[in-house]
Amino acid sequence: MKKDNRFKNSLIMLIVTIAVLFVLNRILDDYKLRILNLCGIYITLGLSMNLINGFTGLFSLGHAGFMAIGAYTVAILTMPAHMKEMNFFMKPIMPFLANIEWSFLPALIMGGIMAGLFGFLIGAPVLRLTDDYLAIATLGFAEIIRVVFTNTQSITNGALGLKGIPASTNIWWSWGVAIITILLMVFLIEGSYGKAFNAIREDEIAAQSMGINLFTHKVMSFTVGSFLAGIGGGLLAALLGTIDPNMFRIVLTFNILLIVVLGGLGSIKGSVVSAILVTIAMEALRFLDESINLGFIELKGIAGMRMVVFSLILMGVVIFRKEGLLKEN
Repeated sequence: MKKDNRFKNSLIMLIVTIAVLFVLNRILDDYKLRILNLCGIYITLGLSMNLINGFTGLFSLGHAGFMAIGAYTVAILTMPAHMKEMNFFMKPIMPFLANIEWSFLPALIMGGIMAGLFGFLIGAPVLRLTDDYLAIATLGFAEIIRVVFTNTQSITNGALGLKGIPASTNIWWSWGVAIITILLMVFLIEGSYGKAFNAIREDEIAAQSMGINLFTHKVMSFTVGSFLAGIGGGLLAALLGTIDPNMFRIVLTFNILLIVVLGGLGSIKGSVVSAILVTIAMEALRFLDESINLGFIELKGIAGMRMVVFSLILMGVVIFRKEGLLKEN
């Protein structure tokens, strides 16, 4: 009975969400639709990091690297040949990539697979590390990916980046993927895998004594999280239409980590709400970077003031809500 009620509530929420998105898609201008798209993408990214850091208890800081892999994979696979020729004017693109032109869905899936594959290959050795050492190793991986992409000009166009990426991401793609990610997370966390992840997070020795294979479950969590990060990176590339290696610096990882911590480690609902609030707040506070005319006086804009105020607000939330906005029981 309880499961039936929960299913009905979830179905009603899904229908309401789709209806709201349909209305917003018709009434919002391009700028606001872009923010709404970013909300959906950051829900996917926040949940992917929460799976690794929140539910499994691993301290990973490599998300920007996996996003870069997904973003560049989608960009290269979907760009038409003439756009590649225009981008790669300094050094020609490798011949086997020059004429590839996939549709968006298979390219997006391939972006996730490539990120997941790297997650598996990196996770196998580094997940034997713990806490700070794991954070340093994954952070190093993300930086290595960025440097490699900067220097492989015949594949990624180096520091010049890629422009003219087909703008395939819309509200249905970004939020459709977000909804699928939420359902996947619920399926994982409420099943046997979720119990194993939580056991590993709470006490690895106790989990191992209960017969849980620590290495297998850690690698699984890391690989799935990497796959979802690659999907998020691909959606972001197809939304912005242009990417370069500097987009995927460590600050991007910390922005996603901020969403996870603010929403609550190990909270699906928290990551969803936090992703929406953080994305909207970042745009709503943008006026602080610009000059403000009060009529009798004009206040000069200070670059970076938006981030200062935003950081102060977040500090207050973290101090008074240490377990996040919607920490799960």
